[in-house]
Amino acid sequence: MHSRAARPGDAEAIARIYNQGIEERIATFETRPRAGGEIREWFDGGHPIVVVEEGGAVISFANTTAYSSRRCYSGVAEFSVYTAREARGLGAGAMAMEALISAAEQAGFWKVTSRVFVENEPSRKLLLSLGFREVGVHEKHARLDGVWRDVVVVERLIPANL
Repeated sequence: MHSRAARPGDAEAIARIYNQGIEERIATFETRPRAGGEIREWFDGGHPIVVVEEGGAVISFANTTAYSSRRCYSGVAEFSVYTAREARGLGAGAMAMEALISAAEQAGFWKVTSRVFVENEPSRKLLLSLGFREVGVHEKHARLDGVWRDVVVVERLIPANL
């Protein structure tokens, strides 16, 4: 297993993994599957995306997006991390997040943040093990399939950029 910066050519593999997360309803409020072309739009040159490969196949990815359009938050990035079903529990998600944190540092970000479903214990444990802190819970943050869901806000500072 190894991590690397993602390339637009990885879009189909990233979409496959992301669509698993959408289908399972445990990691995102999104409900519509994504195509590779939509994933290619994520490659904006300013927000890092990384993948983890094993045997030449992408098995995990982590990406950043803008936290806000306000200039004062330009150093804060939102992130997501997803691992293919068949690769969960093998350390690919941790490897992806470690690579993403490093890439975010190199890109000048001083904080990465996200929201995780409160019941998504595997993600919460992973992030805590990587130095993230749980800031608090947003109650009834949005509906998924008509059901209100709570999310826990997580963040990690990047000291080199403070």
